[in-house]
Amino acid sequence: MYALKNKVQLIGNLGNAPEVKTLEGGKKMARFSIATNESYRNARGEKITETQWHNLIAWGKVAELAEKYLTKGKEVMIEGKLVNKNYTDKSGVKKYFTEVQVNELLLLSDK
Repeated sequence: MYALKNKVQLIGNLGNAPEVKTLEGGKKMARFSIATNESYRNARGEKITETQWHNLIAWGKVAELAEKYLTKGKEVMIEGKLVNKNYTDKSGVKKYFTEVQVNELLLLSDK
């Protein structure tokens, strides 16, 4: 049960190709974002689609797979965990953000 405490699964489309960096020691890191869509009908019966953007980061072998196979618009399924981070900007204001650290990546077939 411990592994289920912080687990995220998303299916969405890539906004852009991953931004990949090779760090000292040769380890790769990939940053990318995916959009998920949720549709529903409002009180007037109109179909409404809401899009949520999710920032993702992948390391090592998963980053290598992202670099090799992911391109803008591709549909993917990811599994990972939520990671909260913060930094202080140039003005001295503390900024907070959340990203998904990807552990598994599955490229879904084209529609």
